Amino acid sequence: MRSVVSICVVVGALIFVWYLAAVSLNSTWALDKAKRAGAEIGTIELILDTWSQEKPKLPAPHQVASELWKTTVEKKITSKRSLIFHSWITLSSTLVGFLIGTSLGILLAIGIVHNNAMNMSVMPWAIASQTIPILAIAPMIIVVLNSIGVQGLLPKAIISSYLCFFPVVVGMVKGLRSPDKIDTDLLQTYNATNAQKFWKLRLPTSMPFLFASLKVGISASLVGAIVGELPTGAVRGLGARLLAGSYYGQTIQIWSALIMAAIVAAALVGILALLQKLMLKRMGMT
Repeated sequence: MRSVVSICVVVGALIFVWYLAAVSLNSTWALDKAKRAGAEIGTIELILDTWSQEKPKLPAPHQVASELWKTTVEKKITSKRSLIFHSWITLSSTLVGFLIGTSLGILLAIGIVHNNAMNMSVMPWAIASQTIPILAIAPMIIVVLNSIGVQGLLPKAIISSYLCFFPVVVGMVKGLRSPDKIDTDLLQTYNATNAQKFWKLRLPTSMPFLFASLKVGISASLVGAIVGELPTGAVRGLGARLLAGSYYGQTIQIWSALIMAAIVAAALVGILALLQKLMLKRMGMT
């Protein structure tokens, strides 16, 4: 109960600050409009105007909530104006990219832990790859793949996997190296093979680290999918909604797409948290 109250207090404080920021940023337009009309505007009228502008610099929370309601509940899922429709397009790329990035990250981590040559060669390159801005590499990937006839979901999934694999590599390497020396020595006295050490010790102890990195990876994967939609001038997906909103100055549409992306990310992380709880419970680790 106390945690629920704390969350409500924090959310209420954020919404209050948001409303104040909307008044501050949108008041210039309201004052200019009143000045051109040769009329005076009171404080209450000014506040109400800043919370109801059609194209505000910063939309008020209730404007974003209203836009979310109209584009989710009041629109058919198959409608091009439905945020659920656009979320599914982005989610498809996210999940495919997450699968590719996670698989690649786990395989690389296993190789790094069990092969010193890979540890010395692959790990530095994996770290260096993350210094390249995704906004710079995304158009290159799309252009190259498009030149060989690869379009649609796969280019966005590859960009998504690019952001996803590194947290998985780091977390899995840390997890596979987490067993205490006394445990590895015990298996050594039993003449356990490397495969037996992996399946019976290293892999089980790496699960908490893996799920922690997967939560970061799935969020990064969603960001990659959205970024992948931007250079293509996409007409479907949350990235497309952001593009359309920026082209026409529809800040309310931009914010509603951002909030929807946050909701999707929270749902994905929540699903992973549930899977983590179930798996660790089954393994007797909770």
